[in-house]
Amino acid sequence: MKKTIFNNAYQNDITNKVVVGLERISEAFKVLLWEHAKVVGLSPIQIQIILFIAHHKIDLCTVSYLAQEFNVTKPTISDAVRVLLKKELIEKKTASSDNRSYAIALTPIGEELLHKIEDFASPIKSQLLSIDPDEVKQIYHTITKLIYGLNKSGILNIQRNCYSCSFYEQNEGNHYCNYLKMPLKNHEIRIDCPEYEEKPTGTFHS
Repeated sequence: MKKTIFNNAYQNDITNKVVVGLERISEAFKVLLWEHAKVVGLSPIQIQIILFIAHHKIDLCTVSYLAQEFNVTKPTISDAVRVLLKKELIEKKTASSDNRSYAIALTPIGEELLHKIEDFASPIKSQLLSIDPDEVKQIYHTITKLIYGLNKSGILNIQRNCYSCSFYEQNEGNHYCNYLKMPLKNHEIRIDCPEYEEKPTGTFHS
């Protein structure tokens, strides 16, 4: 029998165990997202769009960028946006980076809805709060490296983390942010930085 990740006969392989564990965690996110989606009468992708545009600058809130952010097609995002516009949860804005396209922003109705959905992942956070803080920091450090690796391999289209940022540098194993003008500890590395600027070329050192 082939030694595949999800073959129970080979679950003594620690990397297989980690992959299976991450898959189970992803299922938990899906369950929680669907539960909130059913309550407010939206689809999971529509909720994800609302959460994203609520906390990111307007130039990132375009159909093209959202399609890359969520790794789906532009028609999928366009359909979701069309529904949100009809429900008056979002409105069109001019994207300063390109006057030919439009961006989307929350309306007052959308802001009200945001308060009902933005805590959908709280049960997962509650579990993390029960784990030793030092363990959580190590988990986070591993996750940042994994996300960066998936981005570099082309599986995740867009990332705004320190490792791929033009402001980031590493000197003798230490992280440093040239935007904040300060060194960073492993747990201070950002996964979604508002000041992020993509590095044209660069390497990552763990």
